[in-house]
Amino acid sequence: MFSSVISAQTEIISFENVNVIPMNTETVLFNKRVLICNGRIIKIEPASQKPTDTIEIKIQASGKYLIPGLVETHYHLQNSIENEFKLLIANGITSARNMAEYKGQDHMKIKELARNNTILSPYYYTTGPYLKRNHLSSINAVEKVVNTHKEKGYDYLKIADNLPKEIYLKLLELAQKENIPIVGHGQRELPLEFSLRIKSIAHVEEFMNIFSKEERTSHNYLKRAAKEIKTSGIYVSPTLGTFEMISRYADKKKATILNKGESIKYLPKQYSDYWRSNKINYKTQSRFTSKEGLKRLEKQLKWQKEFTLMLHKQGVPLMAGSDTYGLFVPGFSLHRELELINSAGLSAYETLKTVTVNPARYLNTIAESGTLNEGKLADMVLLDKNPLTNISHTRTILGVMIKGKWFDREALDKILLEVENSHK
Repeated sequence: MFSSVISAQTEIISFENVNVIPMNTETVLFNKRVLICNGRIIKIEPASQKPTDTIEIKIQASGKYLIPGLVETHYHLQNSIENEFKLLIANGITSARNMAEYKGQDHMKIKELARNNTILSPYYYTTGPYLKRNHLSSINAVEKVVNTHKEKGYDYLKIADNLPKEIYLKLLELAQKENIPIVGHGQRELPLEFSLRIKSIAHVEEFMNIFSKEERTSHNYLKRAAKEIKTSGIYVSPTLGTFEMISRYADKKKATILNKGESIKYLPKQYSDYWRSNKINYKTQSRFTSKEGLKRLEKQLKWQKEFTLMLHKQGVPLMAGSDTYGLFVPGFSLHRELELINSAGLSAYETLKTVTVNPARYLNTIAESGTLNEGKLADMVLLDKNPLTNISHTRTILGVMIKGKWFDREALDKILLEVENSHK
């Protein structure tokens, strides 16, 4: 038997009789031995053969499934970073991209803490401040924003608003000059091509708003648009789950179920009480709560799913991201996002790519992560059930290995209990 947390540096750890889902191809490698040393996979061999290396620690994993660590590409810090990082890791998330630095936050400091392993954390990437039109009101303001991003070293510059054409073009020019990728929302008041000049679009909902009503309802136009999006090379995060949450707040029956959610106990009481209250705008505005409003939200989610599938069929790289806020609890939310992407029509394997291979290529880490193969970092998740037969099986987590440390189910439960108890 092994201890709850194993820190593997020079020892060789093996997963015995495990079924490996490598993700570089749609297959399951049954009954393998996966050997790990210094936080890397050094060999994957048949479990039936005699070990070729001296193994210090054996993890019996007969009938279980090993997948690459998951990547949350649309994370937002709402409360304690230590607690939220624990929630991510307990849910198999070994890398996360933060998508906004709000007032009072310092995500470059958080990134430094993560890099130095000062706190338990996933690999961490971050944008700078959440930029709206008023932050980019002039050419001088654009220059200042880009210079600040360069000085602080943010990974990305996040835009979240419609900008005047000349401001937007200057932002593109200066960010390109300083090699700072721009990510975020589309330019709803400009033709589609302008939005495709950035590195990634944060919501498939953006296209719903970029297109006119006539364009949204024209299959031929949407197919042409999907081809144009593919040609641009841009990555897209559907974020279907956060849109689905609107109707879950607005619909009284759904809200009653939502408010009893098991994962809410991992949020601070004051925060969760507010989101369960009738004060939030999704519960006070009739455009959400009325029968017509609820029907509109349902149709819009259906449209987003259909366009997500259309993008996928054209070969647009999709990345799972859950836009964590409110009662969409960090970590748990990503598994719901995967279920929604799968329900849009992607296979389980293609859905898993949105949370492993695709973000690894996007983050320029594919040389060391995204798949389970020899020489890759041993950032991975042990599942009780096969996610290729049912995407919901990504929730059946038995253990997580990250940065050379192995956390079994007991250790993960302890981490979750720490988060829960911190709110009492």
